Amino acid sequence: MRIALIGYGEVGRILAEDLRAQGHALCAFDLELGSAGEAPLVQHAQAQGVRLSASHADAVHKAELVVSAVTASQAVPVAEACAPGLARGAFFLDLNSASPGAKQRAAGIVNAGGARYVEGAVMTSVPPYRIKVPLLLGGPDAAALLPLLQPLGFAARVADERLGVASATKMCRSVMIKGLEAMVIESFTAARHYGVEDALIASLQETFPGIAWEQQGAYFFQRVIEHGRRRAEEVREVAETVREAGLEPWSAAGTAQRQAWVADLADAGLFGRRGTPEFARSEDWRREADRILAHGPRNKDC
Repeated sequence: MRIALIGYGEVGRILAEDLRAQGHALCAFDLELGSAGEAPLVQHAQAQGVRLSASHADAVHKAELVVSAVTASQAVPVAEACAPGLARGAFFLDLNSASPGAKQRAAGIVNAGGARYVEGAVMTSVPPYRIKVPLLLGGPDAAALLPLLQPLGFAARVADERLGVASATKMCRSVMIKGLEAMVIESFTAARHYGVEDALIASLQETFPGIAWEQQGAYFFQRVIEHGRRRAEEVREVAETVREAGLEPWSAAGTAQRQAWVADLADAGLFGRRGTPEFARSEDWRREADRILAHGPRNKDC
């Protein structure tokens, strides 16, 4: 199968590895191409035998399946950029964490040219599962795409033929999951300041015995430090999803601020240099909390 990957970040590279292992012809496009940060993308693509394209339209030309895995705010712009190059009947699988309204706008753009838009809601973190990450499909063409995805290794199922249902499921979940990440960082770091972190974790363990809070806290710190920028964008879309339901997204808005704030600290080098073994060590949340506490004014932007 001829497959195009739009976005060659963490998810795009994982999909490339798993799909190339099956012998499929892959091309990809990423906005980082042509920038100072393109070297890791180029090296990975060369190692995997993935052809890097010069534009969105070139990447999707003659592709039978297009997988869009970019940052949340780019879901609609990517649909616009890809539309001129999409073949009639080609499937456009949108994995981006965008609101139901954004998915519906993207679908209108893709379908207008005769391609077939399918929304995909990735229901948990990709790296542990890789291509087999639980995936909800939505839209009138979801049922037609399903038998093509399953032989590729995707763990997909159809949520609804109505566009927006799969995305709403994911985004409402993210109010909780991404919010829990932000709350853990805020709670654990404040507890570290007061010297009560052990008592806090013991209390949480008693109340929620099914969660290993020490390990879960370390994992949350690590994921937000590494991917806080992308998460903040996603939670802004989560907030838009809540607004589309007629509610004021107080929780989601605060979560987006906290995630972006941690991302700013990571970009400033507070947690070490990206790509090195000491960056955001998942087993040591206390070290990262101490770095935050030593940073100085901590809530100016929150």
